[in-house]
Amino acid sequence: MNFQTIDLSSVITLTREDFVKLCAANPDMKLERTAKGELIVMSPTGGETGSFNSDLNYDLVAWNRSYPISKTIGKTFDSSTGFSLPNGSDRSPDAAWISLAKWESLTSEQRRGFLPLCPDFLIELLSPSDSWKQGEVKMQEYMDNGCLLGWLIAPKLKRVAIYRKGQPVEILDNPKILSGENVLPNFVLEIGNMLAWS
Repeated sequence: MNFQTIDLSSVITLTREDFVKLCAANPDMKLERTAKGELIVMSPTGGETGSFNSDLNYDLVAWNRSYPISKTIGKTFDSSTGFSLPNGSDRSPDAAWISLAKWESLTSEQRRGFLPLCPDFLIELLSPSDSWKQGEVKMQEYMDNGCLLGWLIAPKLKRVAIYRKGQPVEILDNPKILSGENVLPNFVLEIGNMLAWS
């Protein structure tokens, strides 16, 4: 996904409230906001990246729904969901999950808007034109804001970076599977087939 970062500071201070209004007025655009108030405008993804992202979300939702309703442990979110992070930025990971306890702690109003928290688990999927370095910076921001487990996936490079709270980043080249570890119990993503066609 190509993106442009626009520094509006010489013209306006883009507050979180302004950003929410901007998103509401432009629902067909994918926008994010940095902690410094910079606007990030992203283009739509290409076919391969969109298909890969759809598969990732499907697998995450299928795992989450494998628990009986009475034992549901969390909520899943797609790439159009906004998260207002504690550091002041507003981000939309490609796939995300939060514990049911976090979800139930939110008011009805909070659930309808950008969620005022950081996901417990998330995935950022790089398109062929995305920078690995920029992906790393974004992932570190999520970790600094409370994410427990995150995957940065670069199909073009056949590489995955695994981010775990309080641990060094682990880089895997051409992995076959990824584990949800203790954050997503029994979640296993068979990524080898997905990376094979990229």
